Amino acid sequence: MRTGHTYTDHFRLETRQHELLGLDLGEGIPRRVLVLALVLYVLWDGALLLLLGLPSKATATLYLLPPGLAVAYGARPSTRVPRRLALTGWAITARYLITGHRPVICGGRRAAYRSEWIGRRGRWAPRLTLLTGSSVLGPAAERWLGPDTDTDTAPAGAGPDIRLTARPRLYGPDAVVRAHSRRAARTARKTARTQGVAA
Repeated sequence: MRTGHTYTDHFRLETRQHELLGLDLGEGIPRRVLVLALVLYVLWDGALLLLLGLPSKATATLYLLPPGLAVAYGARPSTRVPRRLALTGWAITARYLITGHRPVICGGRRAAYRSEWIGRRGRWAPRLTLLTGSSVLGPAAERWLGPDTDTDTAPAGAGPDIRLTARPRLYGPDAVVRAHSRRAARTARKTARTQGVAA
């Protein structure tokens, strides 16, 4: 089996903001980080203004620190998918944990039944092993995760198991040349027959 390797890093062509409202920013801030910071600060501070009012000396850190930390750690490249921001990975993980994953069946020809979705226990149990093993919070976590369904049983509406016996084969250039020459010979014979009948 052939394996490909990438020896160079992906190109990162990012635009930078070198000046903001007449203030020189030197080397410049990446615009993606700047827009992310602006959106997070507006959303976070807007929500806190509605809840707590104007910041005081005691609450100023609450207004500034959480969005700043989210931008500082979320604007870095993800460790799993280097082309994504870490914040994108966090958002995808949170969406998966909250809403689940809708399976694609037959290439999208049929919508999945709700019973075929991954349940709350399947999504959360690997992340809550320490909590479920606790004697204090374990029963509450088990109740929240729901019943432990056996993974070997098929969900409601699913058909019998399909046993796959496919064997992958790797064909090299020599096999392709042989197949092409066989097809060319077959085409030549068919052409000779049709020309002989026409004559």
